[in-house]
Amino acid sequence: MLKQIRPALVLLVLFTLLTGLAYPLGMTGLAAVLFPQKAAGSLVMRDGTVVGSALIGQNFAGEAYFHGRPSATLGPDPADPSKSVAAPYNASNSMGSNLGPSNPALIDRIKAEKDALAATNPGAAVPMDLVTTSGSGLDPDISPEAAFFQVPRVAKARGMDEAVLRALVAAHVDGRLFGIIGEPRVNVFALNLDLDRQAGG
Repeated sequence: MLKQIRPALVLLVLFTLLTGLAYPLGMTGLAAVLFPQKAAGSLVMRDGTVVGSALIGQNFAGEAYFHGRPSATLGPDPADPSKSVAAPYNASNSMGSNLGPSNPALIDRIKAEKDALAATNPGAAVPMDLVTTSGSGLDPDISPEAAFFQVPRVAKARGMDEAVLRALVAAHVDGRLFGIIGEPRVNVFALNLDLDRQAGG
């Protein structure tokens, strides 16, 4: 019996070392050499301090900033840790909304947010990604249309010329990967950091 078990145990140990240790370490090392910034988490530095990651959205709520997509992530209730409360862009609890398209709570939320957004840019169609959550709740990007839609509000809050702000947004539009994969997008975090740089904030 040992004669039959020994080869199986040897193969188990060999493939565990190969696929569970050598391969992951090799790929991690290769990524660190070929793509050091991305392998480190695409961290964004400002004045020598890490202020976030280009891969994870942040909750910008002020009128002077561009806003990302709504986030349905939750966090522990400070008053009662056994309960959860809304905690937008909580990176430790990535999740989407479980509300279905026929759920009245979802319909009411989207309608309220759409009406509030429409008031900031009368006459313009509200882009869908500004009222719908992403699957992760941490999406760092919005569509170019969603960014341009917010220009009047941000320009008014900062006292900036809208044309200057539109040019800044246009400079932050990333096209499709290889020209065919995905959709054009704007990284909200990078755009707001650049906006603060230009305004000296």
